[in-house]
Amino acid sequence: MTNHSVGAEILWEPSAERMNSSGLSKYTAWLTQHRARNFSDYEALRQWSIADLDGFWGSLWDYFEIISDQPYDQVLEERDNGNSRWFTGSKTNYAEHILRHEEKFGDRAALIHLSEIRPRTETSWLELGEKVRSLATSLRALGVEPGDRVVAYLPNIEETVVALLATVSIGAIWAVAPPEFGVPTVIDRFSQIKPKVLIATDGYCFGGKTIDRRRDLAQIVGALDSLEHVIHIPYIGLGRGNRLSVIQHEWIDILNAGSVSVKEFRYERVGSDHPLWILFSSGTTGLPKPIVHSHIGIIIEHLKNGALHTNSNPETISFFYTTTGWMLFNTLVSVLLQGATAVLYDGSPSFPDIGKLWSIADTTGATITGASPGLVEVMAKHGYVPKTHHDLSRIRTLLTSGAPASPETFRWLHENVTSDVVVASLSGGTELCGALVGTQPWAPVQAGRIQCRQLGMAVEAWSDDGTPIRNAPGELVVTRPFPSMPLMFWNDKDSARYKSTYFETFPGVWHHGDLISIFDDGSCFIHGRSDATLNRHGVRIGTAEIYRTIDQLDFIEDGLAVCAPGIAGPDTLYLFVSCPRDVSLSSEMCDTLKKALRSKNSPRHVPDVIEQAPSIPYTLTGKRMEVPVKRLLLGIEPAKVAKRGSMSEPTALDWYVAYRRLMHETTGA
Repeated sequence: MTNHSVGAEILWEPSAERMNSSGLSKYTAWLTQHRARNFSDYEALRQWSIADLDGFWGSLWDYFEIISDQPYDQVLEERDNGNSRWFTGSKTNYAEHILRHEEKFGDRAALIHLSEIRPRTETSWLELGEKVRSLATSLRALGVEPGDRVVAYLPNIEETVVALLATVSIGAIWAVAPPEFGVPTVIDRFSQIKPKVLIATDGYCFGGKTIDRRRDLAQIVGALDSLEHVIHIPYIGLGRGNRLSVIQHEWIDILNAGSVSVKEFRYERVGSDHPLWILFSSGTTGLPKPIVHSHIGIIIEHLKNGALHTNSNPETISFFYTTTGWMLFNTLVSVLLQGATAVLYDGSPSFPDIGKLWSIADTTGATITGASPGLVEVMAKHGYVPKTHHDLSRIRTLLTSGAPASPETFRWLHENVTSDVVVASLSGGTELCGALVGTQPWAPVQAGRIQCRQLGMAVEAWSDDGTPIRNAPGELVVTRPFPSMPLMFWNDKDSARYKSTYFETFPGVWHHGDLISIFDDGSCFIHGRSDATLNRHGVRIGTAEIYRTIDQLDFIEDGLAVCAPGIAGPDTLYLFVSCPRDVSLSSEMCDTLKKALRSKNSPRHVPDVIEQAPSIPYTLTGKRMEVPVKRLLLGIEPAKVAKRGSMSEPTALDWYVAYRRLMHETTGA
């Protein structure tokens, strides 16, 4: 494993002007004026933010001028990490906080959007507000009420943002799956939450191809007996296709039917315990977990992260490559909270060439953009230098997320994109729809280091026995509550599943599942997941989804999937399979396996490496030993990976130990 515990190379330092003009400096000046609080440096501010939760989060309520029907009763009602309730008594609405910018910014672009099959277009703040109100009014006319679920089978396009904002503006609850997800994967998610309305497209585009999803849509609708209406968006021009069993509406007709003025429209302001949206976990050990967030939790967390950490403001143009299946889509929409412009793109990040994302950043004038470590590695191998092909001088912040970023990734971005830039690595997750560790505008950029722990996030590295540690990998924990913790998991009686997921390892303390090093200077490094979740180019997916598919193939007996460094970069997906007696895995079998994973799940579920193993290792309690195998591939000594006495077949790991040794001898990895 790479040693990140010693002095890291400084690539960039902020100028005094850049520090003084930052959103963080404006906030600390406000604290001095309105709270009589002065802080000598970022760490002093961070320590206050986690010691005085009422004071810190209450100050953000005032600083960002949160709109509520009435003042809140308490900033934090419960101190228990698993039962915290924030800003009780308040009534807010996420969409209202975005569209309060509508009148001020008028004809300025709120959204810039393009895809492989659509030319670049812009949606002004006035146009966005009009479309949101129209759809919201039509949804009300269809009988959608506060608390009802509206789901979408849509890519990262303008209509998806409109649908999200319209849904939550009337107090309904939003969830989305991207159309590259196969039928079982979508049904696993949506069937749990019983939606009333589905907004869906006929297909999507990727890598120069258009993929027809009309038959898949018909199967999804047939499996959701709670559906009353389907709203159709003819994105790739194939039409509705198969007849559906529920009432169908065309997108344009729905928008035209609901036209309403600003003065006539009423936002549904909801309580602090009212769901905003449902994000789904990867489904590692079963059905994906439906993670429920609140309006106020997301409003205040995303305002804080945008304004104080990534330095977003109304002049910002933000472009992150994401699908709607990743929480990064939600955070991209949330840049609108700052009055910033969001750039949406649907398509391949490397079509028609590897410079596609930099071309978009250039032509849209993006000031905040990013690239995953995996994509950086591919560009580096091809010798591609973005700044020689594009004008990227307007970029002020380069975000890298989705996988641990090495010092080489930082240096490559600094040297090949633009030098006067903050290269910022962030880490958080679907659970909080935000960042636990990330960037702040007063700190230097060190190669391979995350700059800081975020304000209000009491992040620590703990040993297995709960002892705080420094300068070495430990379990990432959060010792105090924060507003964007999930309200609950949907249909989780007494929050049993929620509490067992995050608060069982260390009772009463949030256990995140990442391995983190926190260094003496406050910087951090994420070593990856300590659990079995797969990380595919920034998108977390579940092993359970893979196993459900391979179980249907008669030439495969069992399987085990892990992500580790390899031929496809830091998140290479390995699938080890065992076959029935006297069956040898052929290239044709591998092709059949890949096709099944692609069609039933998504392209991200297709492994980079498929290896036939003599057996799949299990614990005595019948759990696949995914984490031990991953740790073996990371180079951890076998004796530290697993105790043989905990295994149902004590010798089952021996083949994987030999495989790792052969990998090292062959590639040096």
